[in-house]
Amino acid sequence: MKARSCPLGALEVLDAGFLENRARLLEVAAFLDRVDRAGDPEAARGDYRYLALRRALKLLLTCPEGRALELQRSFSDPTSEPRASAAGLKGAAGAWDGGRP
Repeated sequence: MKARSCPLGALEVLDAGFLENRARLLEVAAFLDRVDRAGDPEAARGDYRYLALRRALKLLLTCPEGRALELQRSFSDPTSEPRASAAGLKGAAGAWDGGRP
């Protein structure tokens, strides 16, 4: 049996957070709908940030536990070596770009 790391019962956690998290999922769905309705949605669908969101949604459904950690890792740069140059970088993008220059 796995040790409890939360003082609440599972139904109490569900009661406390369901509506807030339902709203978050609706917000993500609305965001993706806006991308689909925008001009040239195919360009966005090939963007690394869009692809990162799609991978994250799949991960939420397939990861049996530790979803938050796995989700964070899915958005993070997995490399250990620094880039040769920071030229062209304009700050955090929220998702790893696959090492594109």
